[in-house]
Amino acid sequence: MKDKIINKAKEMFLKLGFKSITMDDIACEMCISKKTIYKYFSNKDILIEESIDLLHKEVKETMDAIISKNYNAIEENFEIKRMFREMFKSAESSPIYQLKKHYPDIYNKVLNIQVSICEDCFRKNILKGIKEGLYRENLDVENYVKFYYTLIFTINENTMLEKESHELELKALEYHIRAMATLAGIIELEKHLQNPIL
Repeated sequence: MKDKIINKAKEMFLKLGFKSITMDDIACEMCISKKTIYKYFSNKDILIEESIDLLHKEVKETMDAIISKNYNAIEENFEIKRMFREMFKSAESSPIYQLKKHYPDIYNKVLNIQVSICEDCFRKNILKGIKEGLYRENLDVENYVKFYYTLIFTINENTMLEKESHELELKALEYHIRAMATLAGIIELEKHLQNPIL
């Protein structure tokens, strides 16, 4: 039951926002009593934290699945972007923006997990791209990881609408790849830009 509540809460929080969804809404949606929810979660903040933990786990698993498909580094970036688009397509406002605005304590707690998942993924992608000859050999990998991470998180923290956030993230991805790409990388990038992530 606890897992079912976390799953449903995660789904509802993403779709309608962390602030607007109440424990009553979740109980009503699941046809259970509010008392049942409180048996597992003493307050909404704990439920939000556990929902975000589940989301992080799902994001990490999906990213690992994409990486295991052996796309080239640039294709991999676009596939990961597509995955995020799919995961958050029902969200009207950016989940990170909402958390930072309405639940800053939770936001600060989960930030480190988000940072480490993203930095690890970006680092591996850059090293892979260098190996494949799609990114330049002399890159300062750690700084490029920080540049891209800062871009993505600044967009998410400050852009309320998920659709607008998605469009800016795509521009940031193009900017990131162009900054690192060899001629072969630019050709590969242009190919993916012809097939936009809607």
